[in-house]
Amino acid sequence: MTVYCWGSRRRFTLPEPEARLFDVAADTKVLSHCYWQQDRRAAPTLLALHGLEGSSSAHYMQGLAQKALAAGFNAVLLNQRNCGGTEHLGPSLYHSGLTGDPAFVIRELARTDGIDRVVVAGYSLGGNLAIKLAGEHTPEALPSLKAVCAVSPVLELEHCVTALERRSNFIYQWNFVRNLKARMRRKDRCYPGRFPLERLWRVHTIRQFDAEYTAPHFGFASAEDYYHRVSGMRVVDRVRVPGLIITAADDPFVPVELFRAAALTGNPHITLVITEHGGHCGFFSGSNGSRPEAREDGYWAERRVIEFAAKAAR
Repeated sequence: MTVYCWGSRRRFTLPEPEARLFDVAADTKVLSHCYWQQDRRAAPTLLALHGLEGSSSAHYMQGLAQKALAAGFNAVLLNQRNCGGTEHLGPSLYHSGLTGDPAFVIRELARTDGIDRVVVAGYSLGGNLAIKLAGEHTPEALPSLKAVCAVSPVLELEHCVTALERRSNFIYQWNFVRNLKARMRRKDRCYPGRFPLERLWRVHTIRQFDAEYTAPHFGFASAEDYYHRVSGMRVVDRVRVPGLIITAADDPFVPVELFRAAALTGNPHITLVITEHGGHCGFFSGSNGSRPEAREDGYWAERRVIEFAAKAAR
């Protein structure tokens, strides 16, 4: 299901989005693609966060936007730093726990647009960001944040990276790494010499990439230090807004055992859904044209996210 949902061609009937830049740092902007209701201030907003090497054009981001609009939400699809062709918008990289950027966007939407009901939905790396964001900010500190949803979240990065290193997951790791390398080469064309590209030849795994680039760039002692400190599991017990986590027992590189942790299962604010099947960010239920799901193309997790968001943002 992981491969099927990644490779299947989907058709969307979305209007033309508004491209909007947010100044998340003095030298860095991030790009979002925004879909607005006629009265955006009166509508709740879904802020969607993509996974590793994804962008606002990822199929699940577009699927969330289409379902959100149909449910009366605004949809803001946020590209993380350097993603979606934005390597030129700042000298920095991104990482799995960079929650300051979505927090800035939420506050800016409240300040400039009067939007005071935001639900954050993230997939994979974006799911970790969503949970970490809620765990780091009390409802008083980020009052517009009404709920978070995480699909296949990498809540314990060390375990997920280790799982990716299994031989059976070679194709997934190879795909991530080739995209990370390509991004660094594009980054070098925008900021020549800022990152040591001569090290790329020895990078064959995500762990090696993070050891060579991510960890030193952000001041972590090692890749392992980075994984521990930015994982959402460090703060999941502090989440105080409604949270939805969807994961699958057959996810190839997010071990289901992670979700048995007491810090997560003991938090009454979090609804945990573990399905037998679904893969990583898949969750395709199928549609035959005779069921309501057929009108929404069978992407089960997207429907669950929007249903949860609608209840939380009333």
